[in-house]
Amino acid sequence: MSRTLVIKLTAGADEAERANQAFTVAATAVAAGAEVSLWLTGEAVWFAVPGRAETFELPYAAPLADLLAAVLEGGQLTACTQCVKRRELTEADLLPGTRIAGAPAFTEEILADNAQAIVY
Repeated sequence: MSRTLVIKLTAGADEAERANQAFTVAATAVAAGAEVSLWLTGEAVWFAVPGRAETFELPYAAPLADLLAAVLEGGQLTACTQCVKRRELTEADLLPGTRIAGAPAFTEEILADNAQAIVY
């Protein structure tokens, strides 16, 4: 029985190390074969907008665009409903494969059997 890793990222580009760490852990877990759900909240929702990950830079870190692509390919990327609305974004503004969901879906994921939640 496998565990699901649910990661919530609350930091945007203004907190580069924390943001990059969440994406690195998510992509590494996907590569290891884990079921991964990465939630973007607050300023982190901007990473779900096309082109934003490509402009992110952090010395000695894997390119964020590559980490994001790994999550989209092998996991689930979710943008917070309220956070998206506060930034006047819609599903059409986000990368294909990104879902918009809120607290009920997050709560369901983290309370599921064999789920491990991490917040960055």
